[in-house]
Parts: sequence; structure tokens; C-alpha cells
Amino acid sequence: MPHDLDPRLLRAFTAVAEELHFTQAAARLYVAQQALSRDIRRLEGALGTELFARTTRSVRLTPDGERLLPHARRVLAAHDELAAAFAPAGRPLLVDIGAPVGTAPRVLDEARAAAPELELTARFHSGLTGAAAEILAGRLDVSFGRVAGLAPAVLSRLDHLPVRYERMAVLLPGDHRLAALPEVPLAALAGEALYAAAGNPHTAEWTDLAERLFDGRGIAVAAPFPEIDGKDEFVRLVTKHRWPVLASTEFIDLPGFVLRPLTAPVPLTPVSMVWRRGLRHPGLDALRAAARRLSSADGGWLTRPPHTWLPAPDARLMTPPGPRTP
Repeated sequence: MPHDLDPRLLRAFTAVAEELHFTQAAARLYVAQQALSRDIRRLEGALGTELFARTTRSVRLTPDGERLLPHARRVLAAHDELAAAFAPAGRPLLVDIGAPVGTAPRVLDEARAAAPELELTARFHSGLTGAAAEILAGRLDVSFGRVAGLAPAVLSRLDHLPVRYERMAVLLPGDHRLAALPEVPLAALAGEALYAAAGNPHTAEWTDLAERLFDGRGIAVAAPFPEIDGKDEFVRLVTKHRWPVLASTEFIDLPGFVLRPLTAPVPLTPVSMVWRRGLRHPGLDALRAAARRLSSADGGWLTRPPHTWLPAPDARLMTPPGPRTP
């Protein structure tokens, strides 16, 4: 057993082990598939064993691959923690806020105001599923969203802090039959198809929440559409196709559309702050402190009113104690 394995080889191995697909693992690591395959062969050669059983249709871990995976994750977590501990003090913290409105930008603004000497740099990924992969690959530090929608293997490598229950809403064309209502009962949406980002792999946690909400209510998730890149393109497409959109009550303005809270029952979107397990950075401390201040303020971000809807897995993950203390 070699004592000086390159962490890059272990990172390549864990990506393939979690994706069970070489092309997807290569895309996640931003490397060519040939380079990824070469690193896996190097690791197998160094360890003297095969780690994957490959066919033309599938990839699966061998028993030795299964045995290596938890060790590789621990080594990489320690490596990332070491790198973070000795990183230059001025390294920016990369914070995915998804959109310019809502919970995440409010937490970011609060942290920047409290710690102006730190550089908290915003990124705008479209969903937590995609952002979590970027966090684990080291290309992002923090994101926000619904952690119950993440795969268990991904969530096990992240820490998370419950921040807020956002109320859900529907975005409607101004002349829609329900647009004049101050609130829209869920039952009134029966027969409608709402855009909920189906077809975008980076927002799978949001589409899953929509499907859970619509199940048994006669509401459909609109047909999959290719990933929409950026706010301007989202506005153009929704306006052009006049899609009703499942949203939150804090949402970007669209000309000719109205935003109406959903009711009977009131559905909630659980929002947590998420970061790579073992990460240490003063900016992370500032964000966590800001999130806790906002969550406990008069607005009661973590107070769940009666007669609201939330899936049981989400309710469990939004219950303290939340994250481990580094």
C-alpha cells in the first residue's frame, strides 16, 4: 500500500464512485474523460486492485472499491480542512445565492454589513443540487436551499444550518383566471401545469418538492425544458410562453405577471445554509452568525405556523441541532 497517494487520484475515484458514470464524473471535476480514466487506472495500479467493474452500460464499485470509499472521503476531508486552515487570510469566500432576491441574499447582505473587512463573493447557481456538487469539488464554499432533496451520499459530506421557512407562491400571467385572487388555494390549481424547473438537473431538489406538493391534487409539473441560463433568459421564456411558475413569495419581478401566495394549506419551502464539512473560514462564521440573527429576529424565520404543508423529511432536517460545530 503506497503512503503518498495523490489526493487528485482519490478525488477522481470518489467522483466516479458517487456518480457511477465516467462522463458525469468528468463533467463534475471539469476534466476530460480520458484524463479521469487515466487517473483511475493510476490509482488502481498504485493499490494493486480493481476499484470499478465496468461494462458498456454500467459502472459499479468492486468490493475493494466499496472498502476504499469511506477512507478516501476521510482523507479528502482532512486534505480540504488542511488547505482551508492555511489558506491566505484574504481568500474570498464563494457564496452561491441563486437569485438576487430571497433568503440567501438577505443573509449575505447581513454578513457583509457585520464584517465589511471580509470578501464574501456572490455566485448565482440555479439550484442546490448543482451547487452541492460544486461545493464538494471545491469550486464553491456555501450555498442555500432544500437539503432534503440532496442524495444521502452528498448530504453526508456537507454541514447545514436551518435558516428559514419560505412561503410558496404561484407566478401567473396577469390575465390568468386566478390572477385577481389575493391568495390562490391549491385546489384552484387543479388541471394546471406549473413550471418547476423539470429538466434542469441542477434544481432537482425543487422539482422534487413540487411533485410532492402536487401529488393527489390534480396539479402537474410542466414538461421538462432545457436548463435556463440566467435571469434574463428566464424572464424571456416565461413571458413568451406564459408559463405559470411555482415560486416563493420573494421572487423577481416579471412584466405582465402577478405573484400570489398559495394557501389551503400554506406550502413552505425549507431553506438551509450549506457548506463543505470541515471548512474553516472567517466568512463562514460571519454568514452563520448572520443567518442565526435573521432566523431569530421578530420575523420568526424558523417559526412554522399551524396549517402549513411540509414533507416529513424536510421537517426532520429543519429541526435543531443542525450542523456540527467545527
